[in-house]
Amino acid sequence: MNSDSRQRGRLILIAAPSGAGKTSLVRALLERHPRIRFSISYTTRPQRPNEARGHDYHFVSQLEFDRMVADGEFLEHARVFDYCYGTERKSVESELQQGHDLLLEIDWQGAQQVRKAMPEAVSIFILPPSLDELRRRLQKRAAEERSRLSGPGHAATEIERRLREAVTDISHWREFDYVIVNDAFERSLHALGEVLAGRGQASRASRGELPPLVDSLLA
Repeated sequence: MNSDSRQRGRLILIAAPSGAGKTSLVRALLERHPRIRFSISYTTRPQRPNEARGHDYHFVSQLEFDRMVADGEFLEHARVFDYCYGTERKSVESELQQGHDLLLEIDWQGAQQVRKAMPEAVSIFILPPSLDELRRRLQKRAAEERSRLSGPGHAATEIERRLREAVTDISHWREFDYVIVNDAFERSLHALGEVLAGRGQASRASRGELPPLVDSLLA
């Protein structure tokens, strides 16, 4: 099959508030569905000891990131907390033209930009099951970061800041095609697989049980 007759791949967007478990789900999803490619983002965030350049992220300076923005090289870009993240337009288009399904782990701001440029993209939002569980996960993440960095870790005020940011993220849930509540990891992973297989009707964002849950998360 030549490149002209090859079916174009799908662009899959997965977004979530910090602490919802998105990254763990994405990693497991890619392990179970090796045909799906993962889009490696550019970031100004410092590289962590367990990360590899070109595998986890393309790590660039703020100056280089700003140049790429000015030259229109990003399909989407946004500032998340204290650092910038972006998806290179050329690499996305290349993967899709080759017929590869491509997954973008993204924030709601970036998802808005991608949907404007590529409205055919499949968009999925991950929700935590409750505000208390979200706070617990953020506290656990802070403790893990403190252990890894051997530093003072996040103060309570930093956790509260991330919680407020998460609530803002959650308020954009209606912008996505599918919403998965990550109350049990394996069930959520199965739901993601069903969406990718075209059997995700049970995870549609329009389903009736979501508004009461989101109201409790935004309270």
